[in-house]
Amino acid sequence: MTDLALTMACGPYDRMEALRYGAVRPQGVDLRYLAIQDPTEIFGRMLRHREFDLAEMSCSRYLSLRGRTDYPFIALPVFPSKLFRHGFIFVNTKAGIQGPKDMEGKKVGVPTYSQTAAVWIRGILQSEYGVDLDRIHWYEGPIDVPGHQDLAAGRPDKRISIQEVPDGQTLSEMLASGELHAMIGARAPGCLGTTDRVQRLFPNYRELERQYYRDTGIFPIMHTVVMREEVHQANPWVAQSIYKAMVESKKMCLSEMKFTGAMRYTLPWLYDDLDEMDDVFGGDPWPYGIEANRKNLETLQQYLIDQGFAKEARPLEDLFTPVVGAGT
Repeated sequence: MTDLALTMACGPYDRMEALRYGAVRPQGVDLRYLAIQDPTEIFGRMLRHREFDLAEMSCSRYLSLRGRTDYPFIALPVFPSKLFRHGFIFVNTKAGIQGPKDMEGKKVGVPTYSQTAAVWIRGILQSEYGVDLDRIHWYEGPIDVPGHQDLAAGRPDKRISIQEVPDGQTLSEMLASGELHAMIGARAPGCLGTTDRVQRLFPNYRELERQYYRDTGIFPIMHTVVMREEVHQANPWVAQSIYKAMVESKKMCLSEMKFTGAMRYTLPWLYDDLDEMDDVFGGDPWPYGIEANRKNLETLQQYLIDQGFAKEARPLEDLFTPVVGAGT
């Protein structure tokens, strides 16, 4: 019997490398892995044209839209992108922002208000530091390159102070000039490191992020993996096969990374970082499955509700396709 040919678009992640190069093959599936660096390209192509059978997807977008009757995707409990976010709050040093509460009443840039990174940052600012998000004036726009912003993700279902930056301007330029007092988002602005007028709100962000994880058990999920609903309905066994292969690919990645005979990555203190990873995360900072990520996902759902992107929390078991061994 011929294997089912499927195409998957996802980032060039080390934890997916074995799938990308065929070292791990999903049972019964002839998987073509398209490695695309920019996640927003993947999201756009999947949402607009359904170009792939499986694709990396913004987790906040997925959790917000899955309840719609016309939403054409179902997610696997796999999370290819996670990232702590304390280090992605940038301030103009002349704006008088010494701490998170000082952002109230200020002009704060964000590439897209609805992006997962921004949802996490706002949620952390509100829940961990007591920041009143309703008192912030938000400005959406491109980070470094002027151009049209894709704001198709929509606005929250609540009144907020938000507007687009003027044509031809970027968040980075406006932050450096002082037109914006701060910026949050998934990427650092180009002006960081080129002027002493821009710095991180939390210069010791690694220390804070480590403590945040110890206190909450949360390593913020950015993206999940979705499958076209019609593929899932026609071939319900595919989810299990893909999930098992992704778990195996991640295991292979962690094993190869820890090989001490020769350093796999261009990180001079890789082995010290691995020791820290084992100490903080117990060896695997990237568990898949619902149960291992329950608090993470429930917190993101609550932030989406608080910020006007969702009306109520839904059971996680209704949002992700069931797979055996999803606690792996």
